Amino acid sequence: MTANEKLTKLRLVITENLRVQHGGADPVPYIDVGNVLNDIRARQNHVVFARRGCGKTLLLHHSSRHLDISVKCVYLNCEDFKSHSFPNVLIEILDALFRELEGHLTGWFGKKKRSRALIGDIRNELGRLRTRADTQEQNIRESVASEKESSLTGGASTSQASVLLRVGAGLSERTKAETERTYRILDDKLRELDTKLPALKAQIREFFDLSASVKSVFLQIDDFYHLNRFDQPFVMDYIHRLCKDLPLYFKVATLKHATTLYADRKGQPIGAQERHDYQPINIDFTFSDFRKTRELNHRILGEFGNLAGMESDEVDALFKGKGFERLVLAGGGVPRDSLSLFLEVLETVQSAEGDDRIGKDEIRILSRSNFERRIEELKQDSEGREQDSLIRGIYVLRKFCIDRKTSVFLVSEQMIQQEDQMRSLIYRLLDYRIVHSAASALTHKSQLGTYQAFAIDIGCYAHMRKLHGRFTEIDLADPSAKEQMRSAPVLEVSLFDELWKGAPADAERALREEDEEAA
Repeated sequence: MTANEKLTKLRLVITENLRVQHGGADPVPYIDVGNVLNDIRARQNHVVFARRGCGKTLLLHHSSRHLDISVKCVYLNCEDFKSHSFPNVLIEILDALFRELEGHLTGWFGKKKRSRALIGDIRNELGRLRTRADTQEQNIRESVASEKESSLTGGASTSQASVLLRVGAGLSERTKAETERTYRILDDKLRELDTKLPALKAQIREFFDLSASVKSVFLQIDDFYHLNRFDQPFVMDYIHRLCKDLPLYFKVATLKHATTLYADRKGQPIGAQERHDYQPINIDFTFSDFRKTRELNHRILGEFGNLAGMESDEVDALFKGKGFERLVLAGGGVPRDSLSLFLEVLETVQSAEGDDRIGKDEIRILSRSNFERRIEELKQDSEGREQDSLIRGIYVLRKFCIDRKTSVFLVSEQMIQQEDQMRSLIYRLLDYRIVHSAASALTHKSQLGTYQAFAIDIGCYAHMRKLHGRFTEIDLADPSAKEQMRSAPVLEVSLFDELWKGAPADAERALREEDEEAA
């Protein structure tokens, strides 16, 4: 193949594999830099944590192709249940599980009349429960809406207004109360589901006893964060209890800071606890170890190059200077973001006259549009009040960094532990790759205590000509980066509150206008 043919194939291979899904392109292998593949293939409950685009879905699919013949996988994507209310969503997940088992009866369990009858009974009962839940749903919505309206009658007080500024699910007492009222209404339904759990488990146990070949089933539940935040611990609780003492094991993949797997309700634990009920698997790569993150992204691009018939030096030749490091930085260390931006930049340089290699400037030009896409993704995933707070938080953090003319800011470990609002905001923005973890347990050169370092996305500032020569961007690839961070400005609670109160009502519009003025 000629160089152009190889490049064309590289584009095709990357494009087809940016999002992993059933029935898509020929699957690429999961690049394991630790012992992740061995861990997730174990007959153990696991939760896989990572930001979007880090390979959670790829890990699930790849691992399912390398299991012992006696272990089978059922894959469910929670995005399919995104708009479903509780407990309907739980019934739908259970029904999807048994629908998949029913579809594989012959291949997995053989032609056994009793097996088919068992599955039929289970699905018929779930269908009956789902119908009952549908008839209750309107009453539930009307009841909750009525309570909300009565609580807001007469206008918002000062304390209520402060609640509206809270970031993240479960931080305000009113939100917690609304959730409690919702589940109080659903208590009868939950009790019925709980009552039927022992019988359901007995049927599943008999189902496995009838099989001579299938000894275990892995229940892969992808994108768990798409479920309503308040429903998550209740769904997780039932799935955990369903799998307990059965050859069923859950493999949940989700965003860490957009997920609640465990909660306390009236002194009773609900959900599944880390280390006790499941083992965590973290496949995220941050800027805390930029060298490792760069190497992972380099290996992934090299694997795609190999599929396109390119040697490693041919792939490296597509970049100049620190172009690849800049690509990883703009991608937030996330492989899918880096690959997507690579395709976009490659198209630009290939169509331009002169040097057709990718350098820092080419990445800088496109960083703003990449940042805007992340905001759109945040808006799609988050709900109204939370969405407004998150975008307001982006405005506040960017303003702080631009005012201080730095790409990195510090937050004290003590404040992270004590200030729910700030911790929730920063961690949620980590999930959306707008803020990036740069270091932890840092000491400051002039202040006491230990600090976490965060870098704002380069799309927040790299396109701003007014900052040229007047902005300190810490090179995270530099071995001295952590030493430089020790002099970075500290974001104190008082200043954060001041910036928050001074932020414009329409923070998203203000971000756009400032970008247009500064570009």
